Amino acid sequence: MRANIVLLPGDGIGPEVVASAAEVLRCIAKAEDWGIEMQTGYIGGAAYERCGRPLDPKTLEACRSSDAVLLGAVGGPQWEHLPAHLRPEAGLLELRQELGVFANLRPVLARPALYKRTPFRPELLAGVDLIFVRELTGGIYFGEKAGDSDQAYDICRYSREEIQRIGRTAASLALSRKGRLCSIDKANVLATSRLWRQVMTELIEDEFPDLTLEHVLVDAAAMYLMQRPSSFDVIVTENMFGDILSDEASILAGSLGLLPSASLGDGNVGLYEPIHGSAPSLAGQNLANPIGAILSVALMLRHSLEAPQIADRIEAAVEALIEEDFLTPDLAEGTPRTTAEVTARVCQHLSKKFI
Repeated sequence: MRANIVLLPGDGIGPEVVASAAEVLRCIAKAEDWGIEMQTGYIGGAAYERCGRPLDPKTLEACRSSDAVLLGAVGGPQWEHLPAHLRPEAGLLELRQELGVFANLRPVLARPALYKRTPFRPELLAGVDLIFVRELTGGIYFGEKAGDSDQAYDICRYSREEIQRIGRTAASLALSRKGRLCSIDKANVLATSRLWRQVMTELIEDEFPDLTLEHVLVDAAAMYLMQRPSSFDVIVTENMFGDILSDEASILAGSLGLLPSASLGDGNVGLYEPIHGSAPSLAGQNLANPIGAILSVALMLRHSLEAPQIADRIEAAVEALIEEDFLTPDLAEGTPRTTAEVTARVCQHLSKKFI
């Protein structure tokens, strides 16, 4: 295999977890004799400091011509004074839109070895294996917005086409799993949600009649994720709801640092990133949890590089490490390990499996 990967370390702990993920990718490439080329780009605050914009134009061009993009995180208090279009988060929104990655996949798995690291009873976590399919390039994050010191507005807008394409992605995924799809909206209040519910219903009836579709209001869904999380399989929802609910669901796994994501579109380039933020207070301390970034590499191998068996090996290596309690401070029961130590351990497990 030959592949061109763009690394976007970003801000805060982003450079540390991206370095870990890149090291795992190098370990695999060496063992498999792959020709993987990695180049580094600039996004977020790091890009603003370099070129006065939250996304370096040269970086965007490199991303467009790559096979996949691996992102760390963006943001930090030193850039909060900037106008909205120059803040680090604007670079991330621009990248998603320019790459056309409208479907954000966020898997959430509750592992028995980490049940004790959550506030839940073990019986509530048994069987929790769900995935969010979040619409990523529409809705309130991308709508017209304005404001001053007295008032502000953000417009949430969705078209039938946008809802259909994310619905097809989620439905196809549900067909490959347990055949259950939960669509989350706020149809009792919002016009966009009423359209969302109507289009989802029509889509499943017309194109995916074998699926079981459930509609749940977003406030009820937030409660059900804590009360009966194992009842969910594939969850599809709009941009802001998906952002909030998937972060809430991370507590089921034990730590936000464990969760990966894949952002996909109609093109060939996928964007892969852990769902956590830049965590400025942890930056530079070698304590950030790299597992979310490492598992994002597994998603990259599965969805962009067509190497699902190698993705399985990465996930198995992470599982072994969790069973050993060889973990960073956010999860460790025993001796906390550093970011570098956890990364090295994953590579050790991978090397054993490749022999």
